[in-house]
Amino acid sequence: MWKNKVVSVVFPTYNEKDSIRKAIEDFFSQGYVDEIVVVNNNAAQGTSEEVAKTKAREVFEEKQGYGHAIQKGLKEAKGDLLIVSEPDGTFIGRDVIKLLAYSEDFDVVFGTRTSKNLIWEGANMGIFLKWGNVFLAKLMELVYNTTVLTDVGCTTRLISRKALKKIQNQFSIGGSHFGLEMMLLVIKNKIKFMEIPMNYRKRVGKSSVTGDKLKAFFLGILMISLILKYRFKRIRS
Repeated sequence: MWKNKVVSVVFPTYNEKDSIRKAIEDFFSQGYVDEIVVVNNNAAQGTSEEVAKTKAREVFEEKQGYGHAIQKGLKEAKGDLLIVSEPDGTFIGRDVIKLLAYSEDFDVVFGTRTSKNLIWEGANMGIFLKWGNVFLAKLMELVYNTTVLTDVGCTTRLISRKALKKIQNQFSIGGSHFGLEMMLLVIKNKIKFMEIPMNYRKRVGKSSVTGDKLKAFFLGILMISLILKYRFKRIRS
């Protein structure tokens, strides 16, 4: 609970069996999170058993893809303030307080993983990934004349129930670039937002996207086209 508002966390999971239990316990231990919704997106065998050992609630999304999983989780979550993150060990529960503190002034709070002093040893944030995210963020900042942006790929973020209701019917992407679409919809709908730095640690296991440089490169090209496309896209209310 934060200022009499219910706080929900959405964790999508596909290949996080070895880290999900610890992540759930970490986020709950901060004392502000009322519920954690784990979205099982055809997850690795044994994931459900790990979730069952915690207070989290597991739901299932058969459509494969990060975007499909997040949309399912946002529909299932009951909170007034909704935090999206990942249970792969890269993000830490104590950063929840940062998101909640800024939620008093902003309807959406995006995280950034590109602050050098918060990138832990072993984190998957090499020069290619870091500056690729910074470039895309600055392109978006320029094209849309927004406040400062430094990362388009950070999956930790907060959105208020009011802001979600404004954009949820506009979601159209089920894949890994859903996070960028969400950012673009926030901007296009003139929702007040801020970006703040997150701790970023070494992942437990290997990412199916950023762990492959070729996939990451083509994802970057796709993101550039999406940024430019949405500049002239008419948004339905």
